[in-house]
Amino acid sequence: MLSGLTKFILGFFLAIAILIGGGAAIALYFMNRTGIPPAKPVYSNDSPSVKAQAPKATEPGGAKPGLTPGTKAESSPSSTSAPTESPKATPSAKPLPSGAYRGRVNWAEGLSLRSQPNLQAEKIGGVGFNEKIIVLEESEDKGWQKIRLEGSEQEGWVKAGNTEKVDEQ
Repeated sequence: MLSGLTKFILGFFLAIAILIGGGAAIALYFMNRTGIPPAKPVYSNDSPSVKAQAPKATEPGGAKPGLTPGTKAESSPSSTSAPTESPKATPSAKPLPSGAYRGRVNWAEGLSLRSQPNLQAEKIGGVGFNEKIIVLEESEDKGWQKIRLEGSEQEGWVKAGNTEKVDEQ
């Protein structure tokens, strides 16, 4: 009789230990799976640099289909030909007016392009961070700069101090 009671108590504690161990293993598995951040989604209106950083889908086992290298080889020349066309258009830019110089926006949030050199003037557009511009003139109080977007005919006023001169090459 004593051996039967001992077997029952040992079996009961062994079952509890197995349940606790299994529960802990399952909890650790799910906690580790939820701790991995998901891949950043890529949307159709993202810039090409964001699309290039997007994770590539791979087939199970790491094998790639045989047609992919041929497809990439065909697409590489077309992607390389597009950048070669862009520099051809850039040198044909108009000469700068006297006193004007090339620059870029160094304000991280970009700038509002205004019709007149004051904060109450109508916003006529915007200029993004690191975008190339041509500084045409400065206001009398040196608080505003009249700029033209490079590659465009759009002109307007931005707050001075948010642009920097770039070396012409």
